[in-house]
Amino acid sequence: MALKSLGDEPETLSEINVTPLVDVMLVLVIILLVTAPLLTQSVQVALPKTVSTTPDVTEQPLQLGIDAQGVITLNKIPYTELSALENTLKDAVAKNPEVAVHLYADQRIAYKKVAEVMTTVQHAGISKLAFVTLEQ
Repeated sequence: MALKSLGDEPETLSEINVTPLVDVMLVLVIILLVTAPLLTQSVQVALPKTVSTTPDVTEQPLQLGIDAQGVITLNKIPYTELSALENTLKDAVAKNPEVAVHLYADQRIAYKKVAEVMTTVQHAGISKLAFVTLEQ
């Protein structure tokens, strides 16, 4: 607020008090924040009822393992050659095109061996490959 002496000529006061403007804007923001969640929950929809289903777990994923010595096993059956493993995997794909493979590789095994097994799985036509690890 500006003080004027009596002898001065009248001047126009050009200052704007923004405090009421800020108060009004804060109230509007609070109203928006409170009402926005209510708008999304206010839709009333009668959803159809269905019978609950259970997932088909008859087809378990294939368990492919590589131990510390480099021995490759598929469902606990050892394989010495990757070509024999690939033929077995191709047979599994022929039975079920959506077959998945869980790969259990020992942490001490060379990455080269893991990459060779992964390539064999890919050549067999399997696209669902998951690595199994332990949680720390």
